[in-house]
Amino acid sequence: MPKRILTGEVTGDKNDKTITVLVERRFTHPILKKTIRKSKKYRAHDQENHFKIGDIVKIQECPPISKSKRWEVITN
Repeated sequence: MPKRILTGEVTGDKNDKTITVLVERRFTHPILKKTIRKSKKYRAHDQENHFKIGDIVKIQECPPISKSKRWEVITN
C-alpha cells in the first residue's frame, strides 16, 4: 500500500526535530453543494531542524517515531 503524501504549512517549530504542519483540504458538501475548507494539524519529524514557520512542506507517512509523530518531512 502506498504511503500518503500531504502538503501543508509549518505552524510550529519550537520542539527539537519536530514541526507542526497545518494541512487544509477542500471538498463540496454533499447536500449544500458548497465548498468547505477543513484543516488538521500533524506533527512531523524534521531531522535537521531545517524548516521554519511559514514554509510549505510535503510530509509522508512513516512508522511511529514517538507518541504523536507518525509523519516525516520529505521536501519543501
